[in-house]
Amino acid sequence: MATAGADEPEQRGRDHRAHPSTTPWAAPHARGPAGGTVRVPGSKSMTNRHLVLAALAQGESILRRPLVSRDSTLMRAALSQLGARFTAEAGDAEWHVQPPEPMAPASRIDAGLAGTVMRFLPPVAAMARGATTFDGDAEARSRPIRPLLDALAELGVHVGSPAEGQPTHLPFTVYGSGTVRGGEVDIDASASSQFVSALLLAGARFERGVTLRHVGSSLPSRPHIEMTLQALARSGVEAGETAPGVWRVEPGPVRAIEIDIEPDLSSAAPFLALAALTSGRITVAGWPRSTTQAGDAMRSILTAMGARSRLTSDGLELTGPPPGELQGVDIDLHDVGELTPVVAALAAQASTASRLHGVGHLRGHETDRLEALRAELSRMGGQVQATRDALLIEPAPLHGAVLRTYHDHRMAMAAAVLGAGVPGVLVEDVATTGKTFPDFPAVWSRLLGAGAASP
Repeated sequence: MATAGADEPEQRGRDHRAHPSTTPWAAPHARGPAGGTVRVPGSKSMTNRHLVLAALAQGESILRRPLVSRDSTLMRAALSQLGARFTAEAGDAEWHVQPPEPMAPASRIDAGLAGTVMRFLPPVAAMARGATTFDGDAEARSRPIRPLLDALAELGVHVGSPAEGQPTHLPFTVYGSGTVRGGEVDIDASASSQFVSALLLAGARFERGVTLRHVGSSLPSRPHIEMTLQALARSGVEAGETAPGVWRVEPGPVRAIEIDIEPDLSSAAPFLALAALTSGRITVAGWPRSTTQAGDAMRSILTAMGARSRLTSDGLELTGPPPGELQGVDIDLHDVGELTPVVAALAAQASTASRLHGVGHLRGHETDRLEALRAELSRMGGQVQATRDALLIEPAPLHGAVLRTYHDHRMAMAAAVLGAGVPGVLVEDVATTGKTFPDFPAVWSRLLGAGAASP
């Protein structure tokens, strides 16, 4: 047992690091059942939500075991520009956050590719007195943002863009007046639940609070909204869903708190998939007994595919089905769309067909994930169709290939799962996993250990 901490879709999502990876990574191929224990980093979603609340709180907040990655670093840098102060203890194991006094405008906030930065912080910047400009990686300029900016305008916030009229994408400028009126607002969050979370997180600091009504045809990733409400409750904010698709946040103070950040369960998904794929047994340390994280759904997904799971004192133990008995699934992933790449990689190696549906919103993520998955699985010989809202995957012999990641961390993790089951897989820009899991390639390789072969 090891221990380890076709046509091309539109290529959005470039992760601009100082030294981008140029040599494809040889994904280790499993020779036998994978086994061991893995520790995954802290949840990105929880870390960035609590960073925002800490910047809005009264007094110092403490985050223990936060995620240290590009997205959380961008969030810290942005909040620092708005006047928050950070100190780290025990390396980066504990962050202390002092809120701004008062909120300060920032000349330019770099959102990179972080949806939480580009969406959670405009309502916060509106509480500064002055102009704050938001921009990011070139590819981030195609990610949806207009519904949030329109909602802010309805709440009395002036938002402008380099072009005339109301902005539709990055870059844009928030002209803060020191306060936000708040009140009632309609928003179409069909493209991202982050639009809802952004207004909920800041709403207690609006003069009238906020009453938010979702008016779109669907609402993806509802567990992330539940996570936001849970974070608000911990911070003493009175907030809740008062009717289906309607949320109310009462005006009032945000309490400073101390919080232990849970492990990122979505980043654990490829390791659980590895156990299922190789008929192995892997434990993810520290798996919470109760959580709002979308990644917790991997337990039921893999059970439907033939695996067995159980919570122990050490974490979540996942045991894969016997060789040849991994089953395909017909499953709605609408609420847990971030799991789709890894589930698709596993489904492509199952013995029966799969239909992964309810995931049309993934076309607006770091890349068009549905087209990206279709292209890369097809490159390996997979039989895959991408519809407006689903992936249809039929069993087919797969072969090695150089897989593109489109600078999307979830695509890179899916490619590692494919490489574990298929020899000869090379992965371009595996370093993009640093968005949520900075040491992913090394942890993955150590876990496979002697039971793996490289192409």
